[in-house]
Amino acid sequence: MMTLREKHQQGKFTITVELDPPKSSSAQKVFDQAARLKGKVDAINIADSPMSKMRMSPISLSYLLQHNKDIETIFHLTCRDRNIIGLQSELLGAAALGVNNILTLTGDKPDNGDHPFAQSVFEVDCMGLLNIAKTLNSGKDLAGNDLDEPTNFYIGATGNPGAPDLEIERQKLAAKIKNGAHFVQTQPIYDLEQAKRYIDKMSEFDVPIMLGLIPLKSFKMATYLHEKVPGINLTQEILDRVEKGGKEAGTEIAIETLEQIKKIAAGVHIMPLNDIDTTLHIIDHV
Repeated sequence: MMTLREKHQQGKFTITVELDPPKSSSAQKVFDQAARLKGKVDAINIADSPMSKMRMSPISLSYLLQHNKDIETIFHLTCRDRNIIGLQSELLGAAALGVNNILTLTGDKPDNGDHPFAQSVFEVDCMGLLNIAKTLNSGKDLAGNDLDEPTNFYIGATGNPGAPDLEIERQKLAAKIKNGAHFVQTQPIYDLEQAKRYIDKMSEFDVPIMLGLIPLKSFKMATYLHEKVPGINLTQEILDRVEKGGKEAGTEIAIETLEQIKKIAAGVHIMPLNDIDTTLHIIDHV
């Protein structure tokens, strides 16, 4: 079977789905979700204590999914919880487990998580983490010491099609690529014209871009994303459709959006908020 990296190299359209690790010592819930997605998606993203809510290690869970369920994964790694020694140690452990796809993130502060008293680290941000993974791939550690064996990470970075200034966003992506990024997964898009402008702006870079997609479940969710989440912009047409049709309209919009994403991007990154039924329905109808 081809890896995600090989599929991107051959220009194949790829589908990834993001799952949250459990707040448990058992991975069974995610095993069950992943089993339903197997054969439908190219890889499963595993978040790193998303929204600063403590969860199972994404590296451990990614290994379990690959080893026990034969499903390729992309583990998220944030700079919130580890200094540069800890980040390098985690990455070497992931490499030893054969978990080689990574999405690099700065991470959320713990303030609004389930451990608001926890201390942040943030010794580096996502740019620094990209450089760490790139350096380990070269066979060195950050101090310039040789590794006995280099890593082989396929390194992902985030993008934001809804950024207010696409030229600044282009500069950010250029810096991320310089620091080691191989592919991009973006914030969810709802304005297709905006997404096309983003893809056109980034076309100078030879990296696959996977546009983000979150199916809308309600008008309340739609207005929250539009008004409260920076970088997410919904058109008035979409807001009106979801206000009238609710989750059914949100699912129809996701199907229509995915059909258009297939025409302009290297892939789609679906963030289903653990709604596997809707995710499968969307994939099966495109």
